[in-house]
Amino acid sequence: MLPQRDIGLYLHVPLCRQRCHFCAFYLEIATPARIDAYLSALGRELALYRQQNLLDNRALQSIYFGGGTPTVIPARQLAALLDHIRQTYAVAPDVEVTVEAHPSTVTRSDLTILANAGVTRISLGAESMAPQDFIPIGRPGTVSETEQAVVNARTAGFSNINLDLMYGLPGQSLASWTATLTSLLNLNPTHISCYALTIEDHTKLAHDIAKGFVPPPDESLQIEMEETTETVLASAGFTRYEISNYAKPGYACRHNLLYWTGGDYLGLGPSAQSYVDGNRFGNIADLNAYTGQLQTGQLPIADRRQLTKEEQQRDALIFGLRLLKGVSNTLTGEDAGQREILTQLATRGLVMREDDRIRLTPLGRRFADSVAGELF
Repeated sequence: MLPQRDIGLYLHVPLCRQRCHFCAFYLEIATPARIDAYLSALGRELALYRQQNLLDNRALQSIYFGGGTPTVIPARQLAALLDHIRQTYAVAPDVEVTVEAHPSTVTRSDLTILANAGVTRISLGAESMAPQDFIPIGRPGTVSETEQAVVNARTAGFSNINLDLMYGLPGQSLASWTATLTSLLNLNPTHISCYALTIEDHTKLAHDIAKGFVPPPDESLQIEMEETTETVLASAGFTRYEISNYAKPGYACRHNLLYWTGGDYLGLGPSAQSYVDGNRFGNIADLNAYTGQLQTGQLPIADRRQLTKEEQQRDALIFGLRLLKGVSNTLTGEDAGQREILTQLATRGLVMREDDRIRLTPLGRRFADSVAGELF
């Protein structure tokens, strides 16, 4: 019998205090009524999957509260939700529990409540350490709130602290980005995620760029920023283990590694995505429809697909190439067409084969989405 694959639980909280200019995700503005409706429906969804035993009695290796902004939900309610999950499903003794938070939405008391409830990892959306960068992207809050949130998290007992950053923001220079990295390192996080700004259709930022109110991203500058990021963070003891993620030894995000290594994950909440036993399925991206369907005792699934063995290998290859160590050559299987595409990508300097593994080259990492598109 094959060993069971690790499985994690993702809870999507599609609630925020406001929408940032760059955000294209489905979300609702948080109100007490929407929070209560969301939590009530989520409880029903947890119960329905428990009745189905979809996890096949596997213990959760990770639990991840993502958003949106999960911490618009009061800390005591998040703690109660985590306790409810523990009562509903088996949970590994060393489970990694992550909560994403906007720095302005968590106090020292909130963070203490979360730590005492068993949250092991806090992920703060810093975005930048230069206040002028916030204006064109409509990001609320201040740099000092980020700094205070890190201090409060550490005081509350968190040793695993991630900070999210974005680079290539309107008006940002290589010098100001380097200064942001330096300021961030002074906070001594254990994990840093750095994402290049991309312009999504139908966002306020896309509108502002089209109208000439703010400049579009400079691709060559973003490449310089990416190279600088790797150099600066490596010198500070961080290892780049995935295209956008850097960690101190022992602090790579276990939940996200499930996505990149073909593990299973069950996603709950509006618009959440799941991958369990070769099945990909996703929830309705609408809070009212989500709650309404669960009130009738039906799972709020909008689409579902059972992947063939070949499709599972293809996805494992595409996602696994995001890891700096790449993937095993065996993932190409018997797919001659896929092997031919990889040969062409290697000829163009986008992938390389080394020690029975396939990896993206530095050039390939810059065009990872294009590589994925060719392999899909």
